[in-house]
Amino acid sequence: MRFLRIEKVKDGKYLKNYELTYQNKAGREKKYEIVSRRELRDVQDLGGAPSGVSIVATCKGKLLLLREFRMGVNRAIYNLCAGMLEAGESIEDCIARELYEETGLSVKRIYQILPPSFAAVAISDTTTYIAFVEAEGTFSDNTSDNEEISARFYTAEEVRELLKDQPFSSRAQMAAYFFSLGGSFPRTPDQPDL
Repeated sequence: MRFLRIEKVKDGKYLKNYELTYQNKAGREKKYEIVSRRELRDVQDLGGAPSGVSIVATCKGKLLLLREFRMGVNRAIYNLCAGMLEAGESIEDCIARELYEETGLSVKRIYQILPPSFAAVAISDTTTYIAFVEAEGTFSDNTSDNEEISARFYTAEEVRELLKDQPFSSRAQMAAYFFSLGGSFPRTPDQPDL
């Protein structure tokens, strides 16, 4: 596979659509469509700077899950608290802001922030951090009029029941599954506190 060129085909408010042209292993040109949150000029720009964070939060042995309406699938799904980095914002500040905006909770402790990973590799170059945190506080609705979110902590048993038949985002489903196996996210001794 050899990259040949990139062309922007639509410039939306939040997403930009691009057509990538590759030469496949048989030597023929192949077109591929993607979306990005950033301006892309060349192949080196693909998968560049992380754009946000997904937060795996626990409190007193329970997992935080959001039940939120997502327009892209026209239904409410279970999801993790997540959001976009603002210009000049540190990842730690983004975690605290997003957790508060979507739940009213605050960060008691950040256990681990994983290196950026691709959020939707089949359709986008977007990369995000995954953060494991301990949350505290009282739930409150600080969302915009464009968000419909209800947040709650779930026991491992409750999570196992949800996993049987409730719709999840893939990242939340994976976090929920591993949480349901042991009720926590253990850390290894070599993982530093951040």
